[in-house]
Amino acid sequence: MTTITRLPAEWEPQSAVQLTFPHKDTDWADVLEDVLPCFIQIAESISRFQPVLIVCSDVSATQKIMTGGNPQNFRWVEFAGNDTWARDHAGITIEENGKPVILDFVFNGWGLKFPAFKDNLITRHLYNKGVFNAEIRHGGLVLEGGAIESDGMGTLLTTTECMLSPNRNPHLSKDQIEAHLKNCFGVLRILWLDNGYLAGDDTDSHIDTLARLCSPDTIAYVKCSDPADEHFDALQKMEAELRNFKTLDGKPYHLVALPWPDACYDEERHRLPATYANFLIINGAVLVPTYQTPQDKEALQIINSIFPDREIIGIDCRPLILQHGSLHCVTMQYPVNVVNV
Repeated sequence: MTTITRLPAEWEPQSAVQLTFPHKDTDWADVLEDVLPCFIQIAESISRFQPVLIVCSDVSATQKIMTGGNPQNFRWVEFAGNDTWARDHAGITIEENGKPVILDFVFNGWGLKFPAFKDNLITRHLYNKGVFNAEIRHGGLVLEGGAIESDGMGTLLTTTECMLSPNRNPHLSKDQIEAHLKNCFGVLRILWLDNGYLAGDDTDSHIDTLARLCSPDTIAYVKCSDPADEHFDALQKMEAELRNFKTLDGKPYHLVALPWPDACYDEERHRLPATYANFLIINGAVLVPTYQTPQDKEALQIINSIFPDREIIGIDCRPLILQHGSLHCVTMQYPVNVVNV
C-alpha cells in the first residue's frame, strides 16, 4: 500500500501544547523569578482552550506556583532538561495515511552552541511514560521545529542559514537535505529563504522568527522600514524573496507585514531578538509575544486581522528574549489524537 505522508499545519486542530519549564540548573538561573511568570501565563492561557503538557524538574513545586487556568487541562511529566526551548527539542508530528507518527530528530543545541544532551532525551522519555498515542521514530537529521513551517498541503518554508549550517548536517548537501525533508514530511516543495536574520538570535535564522505561514495562501513576516537599523538590508531582501514565492496553484502569496518593535537590549546593551512573528496558533486562539514597546498594540491588531475567528492573547515576552528566544520557541503543538490527555 502506498504511504501518504503529511506534515500538518499549526492552525489545524491540536491535542495539546508542550512547555518545558525552566529550573535552577538552566541558563535561566539568574532570572528565574522573572521568567517563570511568563511560562505560567503561557501555560494557563493555553489551558483555557486545550490541554498543556508541562515538562518540569519538580512537578509538585511547579503545581504550587500555578494557580490559574484550567487545572483539568494540565498534564505533568517530571524531567530536568538542559533548557526550555520545546519548539526545538520536542518531537515533530507527521501523519502517515492519517495515522500520527512522532519524528524524534536530533537536537544539538542549534549547531553545537549549547549543551543539549538532556533535552535530546525528552521526547523519548515522554513516549516511555505513555504520553503519546503515536509511534515514535528517529527523524534521521539534526533538525529543530523552529526551522520549518508547513501549510499542511505540501509546502515547507525554511531558511538556508539554518538548514545548511555546517554544525547541523555537514555530511549532506542542500539537495540531499531537501530530498530528506521531502521524504520525511511528504512535502512537494521547499521554499528557501536566503536572507533575513535577527540580532541576538542563537538559531541561525529560524523561520519562526522571520516569516510564518498563516494559511495556504498567507505569509506574515517581519518588516524593517528603518534604513538606519542593522536589519534593514537583509529584511528588505527577504521581503523581495517572499514576493517572488508562489502558492501551490501558482498565485502570489498574500503577504502581511508585521511591525518592527523598538530595539530591546539586555543589561550589557546586547540587542535582543524581539519579533512578533514568534506567535503560537492554538485551538481557538493565537498567543502573541509582546515586548513593552509602542508597536505591541499594532502587532496584536494585525495578527487579529489574519486570524479574525480566533481570540488574540498578548503575552509579555520581554523576559523570554533575555535568553534569545520568544513565545513560539518555548512551545510545541501536537495535532489531534497524539497526546493522551
